[in-house]
Amino acid sequence: MSPRAACRLESLGFRAVYDYVPGKSDWLARGLPTEGTQAATRRAHDLARADVVRAVLTDPVEVVAEHLADSAYPFALVVSEQGTLLGRLPRSIIERSVGKEAGEVMEAGPSTVRADTDAAKLLERLRAQNLRFALVTTPEGKLIGVVRRDDL
Repeated sequence: MSPRAACRLESLGFRAVYDYVPGKSDWLARGLPTEGTQAATRRAHDLARADVVRAVLTDPVEVVAEHLADSAYPFALVVSEQGTLLGRLPRSIIERSVGKEAGEVMEAGPSTVRADTDAAKLLERLRAQNLRFALVTTPEGKLIGVVRRDDL
């Protein structure tokens, strides 16, 4: 909303008014709260799970394997200290990479979706590409979570 519109709303007595400079698309892509006619639409952020195993670049593969043993996912995700998604580490790579670090053997730059992706369209995409999972990130690439096709 424009600064002028925010000022007008404040003058009308609204207390929680925000001038979100990046815009509506950015707001939605972050999975922030919405109102209006489309607010009830299910989006990727509504279904994203945070229970995926996360590793940092320097984690030994053996340590990641221990955490992955009890995971519902066949992979771990490699993130920066700030939470930016850097790569994907499938079980198959882990099993043949003893003695290495996660950053050495990860699949860099995995495909992602934004938090505002419509759930129905995401399901179509996952089916069309025969995928079971979608990785959800913010516009800056920070990991929000994983959406499972079965949850859609």
